[in-house]
Amino acid sequence: MKNKKVRNITREVLSKNWYKLEKITFEYQQKNGNWQTQSRESYDRGNGAVIMLYNTSKNSVILVKQFRMPTYLNGNEDGFLIEACAGLLDKDNPDECIRKEVIEETGYRVEKVEKIFESYMSPGSVTEILHFFIGEYTENMKVANGGGLVEEQENIEVLELPFAKAIAMISSGEICDAKTIMLLQYLKLNQLLA
Repeated sequence: MKNKKVRNITREVLSKNWYKLEKITFEYQQKNGNWQTQSRESYDRGNGAVIMLYNTSKNSVILVKQFRMPTYLNGNEDGFLIEACAGLLDKDNPDECIRKEVIEETGYRVEKVEKIFESYMSPGSVTEILHFFIGEYTENMKVANGGGLVEEQENIEVLELPFAKAIAMISSGEICDAKTIMLLQYLKLNQLLA
């Protein structure tokens, strides 16, 4: 159902260099009934999927480490982030996307993935909905080196970490990526790892 308090939406494309950045101007009805004109910028990069790979017998998780220019620009000294494996859906459904990303980034072919929730990560400016998954991995699921795709300019380091260390890395600031923190907390809250 459309929000009846929003009308007269106009869009101005500011950039289509990588994805689409638009200036959205609209009227929004205030509590007192008056209409107010507002403008916002909206970045549409499509929706994505993220997964936390975990191993119950080893009490470990698989994460990836890669350079992220926006974090570098915002004070992250080396620009590297430790993250859960993730990617944009493109034309895939979330389940297909995350299975493909896991092989590309980590080298594991997971047999079963479980969707646990969806979330907007930065709803003030980004349209993306992120589909969150968990999946168990074992050593025999390792089918490639991982590291990402050269044609996508990915240079990813695969990390296997004890779960307790990964949790501690949140407090130390070594893990500061929201999607990764959410998934690690999910594992802890649901007692999937100790």
